[in-house]
This record gives sequence, structure tokens and C-alpha cells, in this order.
Amino acid sequence: MKEFHIAIDGPAGSGKSTISKQIAHDLGFIHIDTGAMYRAITYMALLEGIDLNDEESYHFIERLTITYQDDKIFVDKIDVGEFIRDDLVTKNVSKVASFPYVRQYLVKVQREAAQGKKVIMDGRDIGTVVLPKADLKIFLTANIKERSKRRMLELQEKGFDVDLFSVVKDIEERDKKDSLRKVSPLIIPKDAIIVDTTHYSIFETVERIKKEIEERGAYYGRE
Repeated sequence: MKEFHIAIDGPAGSGKSTISKQIAHDLGFIHIDTGAMYRAITYMALLEGIDLNDEESYHFIERLTITYQDDKIFVDKIDVGEFIRDDLVTKNVSKVASFPYVRQYLVKVQREAAQGKKVIMDGRDIGTVVLPKADLKIFLTANIKERSKRRMLELQEKGFDVDLFSVVKDIEERDKKDSLRKVSPLIIPKDAIIVDTTHYSIFETVERIKKEIEERGAYYGRE
């Protein structure tokens, strides 16, 4: 089987990237973190010094080459992974991702990256927009306290000085922006399996999703 697409959607802090990355490793799939792509665009926009509120200013992205390989995000072959988790990027990524031009550009990049391959792709509009015909759609969720704790620990491990209260506020704001944006809002795909990870470990969630993949006859192993 040369092509098998898994769409993983969910709000911030639901564990999408961590879980998708582990499944990809276990089963030999390609993992694509679309959130990292939007963060990369945000980082580059800040670097360019453009007006972040002006959609026309984002046409500079047409001269960029954005790729996601081996769980690393590259812009023009430069690994920008250590920069895209910056607090300023986090505060502005929802705004950048709300522009139709930016989303249309990256959706095209994401679809091309998945074509003809065994891919597990995570984000906020994968099952509804990017890969609407995915072989398996999962919507990961968890209560906001648990999601905030996870995000706080993740940021602290990377050296950021954050507290739970500020992270809760940030995630609440991102949830609101993601759900209310006019283009590709965060919604649960009608044919998705909802997985609440609040009381489950990463291992337990990974194993549950792997069973769903196996039931659909996906071929395991690298080619």
C-alpha cells in the first residue's frame, strides 16, 4: 500500500503532534505537523517586519520553500524549529493562520506532501479541508486544565519561563480564535473518531489509534 492518509485534528495542547509523531515512528509513516508550518510562516513574517494585519503583505511566502522532514520544519533548507516556539510567534500564529491566502498556500503544500504516501498529518483542519478523504480521521481532545498542564511542561522543558495561569489564558484565547475564524475553523469532522485524552497516557492513546489503523488494513513498514 503506497498511500494511506491519517488526519489528526484537535485544539492546542491535545497531544496531536506528540501522538502523531510516535505513531509515525512505530508504523513507518511520514509525520507532518501542519501547525509547525503556520508557525514558520509567522516567524518569517515577523522576521520580514510586515504588517501582520494586512493579508496582502503575506505574498512574500511565495518565494519561500517550506518543508517538513524527519519532524523538523525547514524554510529554504534552514531548520527553524528552535525559533517557531517563541512567545511572539505563539501570540500571533492564530492571526496569521486566519488569512485565506496563507491557508490556501499551505493547504496546497500539505496536499502535495501527502500525495502518494503513507502520511499521518496533524493540525486543525486536516480532516475537513486538507485531507477530506483521509482513510482515518481522529479528533483528539482533553479538558483545558489538562491541555494547559501539558503545554506548560512542554514549554518549560524547552527553557521557557511560563506558569499555568498564563498558559490557560493563552489556550482559551487560541481555542476561541481557532473556532471562530471564517476560513477553516476548528470543527470536528463528521466522520472522525473522537478521542478524549484527558485521563489517558500518550502510550494508551497511541495504541488505541494504532488499532483503528490496523482495522483499516493499513500496511505497516517503511518502503
